[in-house]
Amino acid sequence: MEQILILDFGSQYTQLIARRLRNLKIYCEIKPFDTPLEEIRKDDIKGVIFSGGPQSVYSKDAPGSPFDIATCPIPVLGICYGMQLMSRDLGGDIRKAVKREYGLTKIRVKGGILFKGIKKELNVWMSHGDEVKSVPPEFNISAQTENGLIAAMEKPRRNLYAIQFHPEVYHSESGIKILENFAKNICGIKEFFDSGDFIKNSVKEIKKTAGKEKVICALSGGVDSSVAAVLAHKALGKKLNCVFVDTGLLRAGDRERIKEVFGKKFGFNIKIADASEYFLKKLNGVSDPEKKRKIIGAAFIDVFKQEAKKIKGAKFLLQGTLYPDIIESVSVKGPSSVIKSHHNVGGLPKQLGFSLIEPFKFLFKDEVREIGEKLNIPKEILYQHPFPGPGLAIRIIGEVNEERLNILRQADLIMREEIIKAGVYYDIWQAFCVLLPVKSVGVMGDERSYENALAIRCVDSVDGMTADWSKLNHSILGKISSRIISEVRGINRVVYDITSKPPATIEWE
Repeated sequence: MEQILILDFGSQYTQLIARRLRNLKIYCEIKPFDTPLEEIRKDDIKGVIFSGGPQSVYSKDAPGSPFDIATCPIPVLGICYGMQLMSRDLGGDIRKAVKREYGLTKIRVKGGILFKGIKKELNVWMSHGDEVKSVPPEFNISAQTENGLIAAMEKPRRNLYAIQFHPEVYHSESGIKILENFAKNICGIKEFFDSGDFIKNSVKEIKKTAGKEKVICALSGGVDSSVAAVLAHKALGKKLNCVFVDTGLLRAGDRERIKEVFGKKFGFNIKIADASEYFLKKLNGVSDPEKKRKIIGAAFIDVFKQEAKKIKGAKFLLQGTLYPDIIESVSVKGPSSVIKSHHNVGGLPKQLGFSLIEPFKFLFKDEVREIGEKLNIPKEILYQHPFPGPGLAIRIIGEVNEERLNILRQADLIMREEIIKAGVYYDIWQAFCVLLPVKSVGVMGDERSYENALAIRCVDSVDGMTADWSKLNHSILGKISSRIISEVRGINRVVYDITSKPPATIEWE
């Protein structure tokens, strides 16, 4: 399949470049920044994109291009750090910016193939401390900022293009059109990626990978693992063995739903492993969120190893790991910064004992849902809100114990019941409760109370990479608060989180 190759120089936005290209039904892959030219010369690769990155091109350990950009046989697009690298290597002048630009910035388009069909003034997302002071020989300046900084340059004769801003970020006006111009008009991509192709190719790949061996599916009942399980079942049939681990960190009703939907309705081979006491014992006295995630990840694998011994011929572990899980845990291909570890990624021990099958590791939540629709998975599974692998442990700030879990479960159930009753559940990307390590004075039944505070977090998002807080009707919030304080012993104050991502993450831990 014709494709665009993205070289990752460490930007947290690298995966969004791939996401936007897939929105255009264009197949792409992400490779390390030091991928050799021989690999780029493959016939199916029609263009290369250099991602942004956190470093200055003049930093001691700054990643450089693995080949001579001037002799690259296919079109190259440099984004942010990629533009600065291209400029430096081809004779331009890079300096520390006098006026650093972060966030929305207005640019004026002067022309060029990359901006074909795009208006002359755009608001785009900048994030850079260095600037291209002068472009390399024979390059044209195709856009500038209001501050007079060079925002884009190109050398059409050599098919070299570069932009200082991030077209992949949602806030950049006409960003997807710029990527489309590069992929279709400049690179000439004609073969497109779609979810039907993904299903067909994934079924084939899972069959090939597993061979005659059995596969264990880490089934949680969430969107990702559910779609992964149905996809794998399509490929493997009875060779797929689903294992649901009751960690004791689940919401009310999760275990019962697994039995009903996957055991009875779908007819999967499914084993429910009750490991709640084991997980709680491991978490005893632990308050640090990173330690919680690592402990849960390690315990999760331990339980799976025990279950695997009972399944003869099980060599593979299927997981519904998504792109954002990997990006926020470890650098996928380039030298990006780690934000937090994910239980399916950062918590995996080196000696796993299984080979991993992760069909969605370069996909986003909405893409997985699209695949799920084609696999005829019910809406109540596909469009449920994301629930983290570490479960309620990371929604209890501080130490996790059975008493605090029960308090949070009751509050969370009430919150879900009320937003479903109000008809807004499917309008919200994610809604949940966070039990805080804060007590406050209250008055209940004419008596003084001194109990826990609870935070409600509801966010709107497209792919989970950025999010804004949901503007819920006050009457809904009032009903949730009133019911929780009346019905849940141990909570006497409810607050609503109105922080976006960034600067915050969606989950509190």
